[in-house]
Amino acid sequence: MRKVNQSKVSTSPQPKAKTLIPKKVTAVFGALVLSASILAACTGTSTSATGAATTSNATTVSTAAVTTPVKTTSADLVTFKKKDLSTEWSADSSTAIKLNGTTATVTGSGAKVSGSTVTISSAGTYVISGKLTDGQIVVNSAAEGDVHIVLNGASITNNDSAPIYIQEADNVIVTLQDGTENTLTDGANYVFADSSTDEPSAALFSKADLTINGTGTLNIDANYKDGITSKDDLKIVSGTFQIDAADDGIVGKDMVAIKDGTFTINAGGDGIKSTNDEATDKGFVAIADGTFTITATNDGIQAETALVADNGTYTITTGGGSAEAEPHTQEMPPGGFMGGGGTPPAKPGTANQGNTATPNSTINQYSTASSTTNTAASSDASTSATIVTANVATGSTQTASSAASKSNATSSTAANSANATKTDSTDTSTSSDSAKALKAGTDLVINGGTFTIDAKDDSVHSNGSVTINGGSLKLTTGDDGMHAETTLHITAGTVDIVNSYEGLEGTTIDISGGDIHVVATDDGVNASEGTTTDDATAEGDTTAQTTAATTDTAAITTAAAASTSTATTASATTAPTGTDDQATGSQPPAPPTGGMGGGGPEAAGNALLNISGGTLYVDAAGDGLDANGSIIMSGGTVIVNGPTDNGNGALDYDGTFEMTGGYLVSAGSSGMLQSTSDSSSQYSIAMSYSATQTAGTLVHLQDSAGNNVLTFAPSKDYQSIVISSPALTAGSYTLYSGGQSTGTATNGLYADGAYSGGTEVVSFDVTNNVTWLTESGISDSNPNGASGPGGGGGGRGMTPPDGTSGNASSTTDGASNTSTDSSTSSTK
Repeated sequence: MRKVNQSKVSTSPQPKAKTLIPKKVTAVFGALVLSASILAACTGTSTSATGAATTSNATTVSTAAVTTPVKTTSADLVTFKKKDLSTEWSADSSTAIKLNGTTATVTGSGAKVSGSTVTISSAGTYVISGKLTDGQIVVNSAAEGDVHIVLNGASITNNDSAPIYIQEADNVIVTLQDGTENTLTDGANYVFADSSTDEPSAALFSKADLTINGTGTLNIDANYKDGITSKDDLKIVSGTFQIDAADDGIVGKDMVAIKDGTFTINAGGDGIKSTNDEATDKGFVAIADGTFTITATNDGIQAETALVADNGTYTITTGGGSAEAEPHTQEMPPGGFMGGGGTPPAKPGTANQGNTATPNSTINQYSTASSTTNTAASSDASTSATIVTANVATGSTQTASSAASKSNATSSTAANSANATKTDSTDTSTSSDSAKALKAGTDLVINGGTFTIDAKDDSVHSNGSVTINGGSLKLTTGDDGMHAETTLHITAGTVDIVNSYEGLEGTTIDISGGDIHVVATDDGVNASEGTTTDDATAEGDTTAQTTAATTDTAAITTAAAASTSTATTASATTAPTGTDDQATGSQPPAPPTGGMGGGGPEAAGNALLNISGGTLYVDAAGDGLDANGSIIMSGGTVIVNGPTDNGNGALDYDGTFEMTGGYLVSAGSSGMLQSTSDSSSQYSIAMSYSATQTAGTLVHLQDSAGNNVLTFAPSKDYQSIVISSPALTAGSYTLYSGGQSTGTATNGLYADGAYSGGTEVVSFDVTNNVTWLTESGISDSNPNGASGPGGGGGGRGMTPPDGTSGNASSTTDGASNTSTDSSTSSTK
C-alpha cells in the first residue's frame, strides 16, 4: 500500500519507528530450481497460452534471485554428548550435601561448608537435598572434569545473591532427580564484592558450560534478574521448569540448546535468549522438542544468530499481546498517493476513507503549491532534514530509555563500598522494547511444531532469512505476522495469520508449498526492500547503530541537496480539492487525467514475490499482494480478498507480474486495479464493474462449452476481479454474477458442484494474454486508465476514482459502462 505519515490517535508512548530504507541489492544469489505445482480448481483441459502478447515496457524478472530455503536442523547446530544425557549416580560414589535451614552438612569429599555457604571445589558427583533458607551453593573447581550436581528435593533461597553460583568449572551438569521438586529463590537486591562486579545475575548462574537433565521439576523465583543464565553453552536435555523472572527467563551466551522438556516462563524481559553477537557460529537457539508456555514483556525466544525449531508445542505471548500494539504511522514514498501528496485509506470500520485536506497538511492529497521560490524550497528541505534527524536520533534514544524504564528494577552503581548492593539491574545495552515472539539475527528456521502466538510486535522475525519447512503456526500480531529482512521461504506447513498489520514481509518472499491464511489491516503480502534498525539499535547492536547513524547523515545530506534545488522541485500540480467528498467518506478526488503529480511512476525495485506452489489466502484492508518490485507465479493457488477503498489494490507491483502457471483470483476495489503482465504465458482476465458488488455475490466464469473456470464468493464488497487459470485458453467465455452453487467452498472458491441462477454480465473472446473487461465488453487496455508495466505500479499514472461511486472512468462509452447491456443479459 502507498503510505503517508499521519498523526497518531493515541497519546500513549510512541512505538519504535520502523524504517524501511530503500537499498540497491547487488549480491548475486544462487539459482533455485523451482517445481511448479498447480492446484486445479476447475474443470476443462489445461492448455498453455498461445495468444499474441502485447509488448511489455518492463524487464522480465527471473527466479534466479530466489535463494535456496534453509534446511538447518537443531542437530546441525549442536550435539548432545553421552554425558549430557546421563542422569545416573550412586550414593557410594557421590558426596551428599544435606541442607539444614541456615547451614548444611557434607558427607564425602570435594565440598566444604562455611556458615550458610557450601563450596564445591573439585570434579565429582554431589547430591543436594533439604532446605537452605538464606545461603548459597558455590562451584569453584579449577580441575579438569565434570561437576555433576543432583538436585534431589532441594530448596535454596538466597536473599542477596544467586542460590547456585558456578564461578569456575570445566563443565557442570545439573540433574533434576526423578520425582522430586526443587526450588531456587533469590532476592530483589544483590550484594557484590565491589562496584566493578555485576555477576551473578540469575538464580542459577554459571560462568562455565552448563547442562540440565533429568525428569524432576525445577521452580525458579528470580526476583533480581534472570532465572537461568550461562555465560557459555547452555544445554537443557529434559525436565519440568517453572520460571518467574524479573528480567529474562533462560539465557545462554554462546547457545541455548533444548532437546526436550516442559517450560512455563513468565519473564519481565525475554523468555529464552542467546546473547553472543561476536561469533557467527555462536549466539544461536536450537530446539529439538518440548512444550513451551512463555509470557514475556519483551521477546519470547530470541537468538543473536540462528533460531531453529524442529518440533514442540509453543504458546507465546509478548508485550501483553497484539491488543497492546501501538497505532501504526503510515508512510508514503515521495509524490504520495497517486503522486499527489497522499491521503491514506481508511482502516476497516471507519467511515472516512480519506483525511480532509488542509493547506498546510502533510497529508494534503492534491494541494496547490504555496511557494515557487528557491527560498521556499530551501525552507522545506531544512524542515525535512530536521524532522528526519529528530526521528532517527529520537527513535534510538527513546527506545533505549524506554527499555531501561521497562526493567523491573532500577540499576544503582555502588562506588564507595567494597560490599556494594545493587538493586535489580538491567543492562540497557542489551535490552529493548522489542516484543516479538520468535526473533533471530540471521536465519530463523521452523521445521515442525505447533505454535500459538499473540505478540505485540512481529510474531516471526529475522534480520536475515525466515524459512518455514513445516509445522502449524497460528499467529495473532500487532505488526507483521512474518518478517524477513532478506528472504522469507515457505515450503510446507500451515500458517494461519489470524490478525496482523502486514501478514508476510520480506525483500524476497518465496512460497513453494504450505497452506497459508493471512488477515491484515494493511498489506497482506509485502515484498519490500529495506532494513529495520529499531531492534538491533535498541539492543546495542553496533552495526545497526552505525547503519542508523549513516541513515541520519544521508537524510541530512539529501535534505541539504534539496535545499539547492530549483523552485520547480518545490511546486505541486494544481488539482481539484475534493475536500467535501473526503470529509464525507467518499473516495479521493481525481488528479488531472493520466497525471503523476509526484514526479512520474515509481521505479521498480529488486523486491520479489515468487509463488510456485501451495495455497495462499489473503484478506487485506491494504494491498493484497504488494511487491515493490515484481511478482512471479508458476504454480499454486492464490485467493485475494483485497481492499474496499480505492487507495489500495488487490494486486500492486512496480515491475512485472509474470504468470506462467497456477490459479489466481483476486477481488477488491477498482481504483488501483492491476492484472498480470502482458508478457505472461498464462491467460488472465481483469473485470471492472461499474458499481460495487456486495460481499458474497458469486462470480462465475465458464467457457463456451459450459465448463466451469471459476465460481467464487468474495468475502468483502468488490468492484473488480482478476482471474488467471490454466483452464483459460484462447476462446469464448461468459461471466455471470449472483446465483448459487451446489459445491463446497474453501475460502470462497468452489471446486465442484453445479452453478445456476446467475445473471450474465458479459460475454467475450480471449485472444490476448490479458483481457480487460467491463460490462460493455473488452477494453483495449485497463479501463481505469493505467499504463506501463503492471498498470503503472498500483495507481501511479492512472485515472483515479470519481469520488462518488468509486468507479474509474472507462475507455469505453460511459453510458454503456454504467449498466448491463440488455441485449446480452440473461439468467444462468
